[in-house]
Amino acid sequence: MFGSIGMSELLIIFVIALVVFGPRKLPELGRSLGKSLGEFKRASNDLRNTLEEEIHVEDQGKREPQAGTAPVTAAAAVPAPVADDQQHDQSGTV
Repeated sequence: MFGSIGMSELLIIFVIALVVFGPRKLPELGRSLGKSLGEFKRASNDLRNTLEEEIHVEDQGKREPQAGTAPVTAAAAVPAPVADDQQHDQSGTV
């Protein structure tokens, strides 16, 4: 039911809570605990959805180049090396 906690352990926890908090405070404590757990689950789901959306947006950005820019390839990013003979010819000295 709750992982490794069995029915006998839950019964012991309930009896201890009944003794510590009393029968009048126990329903109020249960309600507040339930509300807290619900809010925690809601917040964790919101966080998970936000992270998944950001990952999806980032993946889309990597796949599609932005408008107005051409994708840069490795060959276009590095200029071709110039041989020594060509360099002297361009400068006008031999």
